[in-house]
Amino acid sequence: MLQNNLLRKAAQGRTCTALGIKVVTSNEVVLLAKAAEYDSVFIDQEHSVFSTENVGSLCSAALLAGITPFVRVPYRCGPGHIQRILDAGAMGVVFPHVSSAEEAQEAVACMKYPPRGNRSLTAALPQFYFQRIDAKELMQEIDSLSSTVFVMVETKQCLESIDAIAAVEGVDVLLLGCNDLSLELGILSEWEHPEFQKALRTVATAASKAGKIFGIAGMYTRPDIAKFAVSELGARFVLGHFDIGLLAMGMNKNMEQMRQMGP
Repeated sequence: MLQNNLLRKAAQGRTCTALGIKVVTSNEVVLLAKAAEYDSVFIDQEHSVFSTENVGSLCSAALLAGITPFVRVPYRCGPGHIQRILDAGAMGVVFPHVSSAEEAQEAVACMKYPPRGNRSLTAALPQFYFQRIDAKELMQEIDSLSSTVFVMVETKQCLESIDAIAAVEGVDVLLLGCNDLSLELGILSEWEHPEFQKALRTVATAASKAGKIFGIAGMYTRPDIAKFAVSELGARFVLGHFDIGLLAMGMNKNMEQMRQMGP
């Protein structure tokens, strides 16, 4: 049976951690994530130049390592692109800039097999190591464990429609995109602002009422707020940081140490 670390840990009341990947295309980054004990990888196609081939390679490496691969796709990339990402090994797709229940329903439809959606069926998938299995069994497992639907909350309209979006059957995660939402609200990076703090609670409450998972992304330099979201608001998915940010921090720290060595 497939293992989805997010769904498994959320059911246990525990938090699923994620490493964001947007610049490193080699499989070694997945092994580093495994060694660091991340639960999942958040492969970013929205803010990167990653190809479908890059995504498929990273997903396959993650599946072999026991780390659940999720992929953020570009806004309105279309069902055809979603199909290719899922067939490449993604166990969930992150939909950015969703603003209405109708858009959330469209997202679910392209992720699920009929009758729940309109995803096309193929004979072999990397999630099953390309082994041929019974089609009905495949569809059942994929629909329940390998087609997690993340709706990113990063627009005013989404925030205003959050209860209706959360109520959409098939939506699994309400993922607060802190940077874009604060930008839309006119309070970019003002994390203590009452309006941002209210948004945090609004999304968390909507997720709880609808029985959905609350997630948070973008708090890379404010682990205190991420911790608050987990411990006080029940967040069960946290995007820790991206590869490029971790590389930059490591390099800057290394240069600090070398400057202290002398002239």
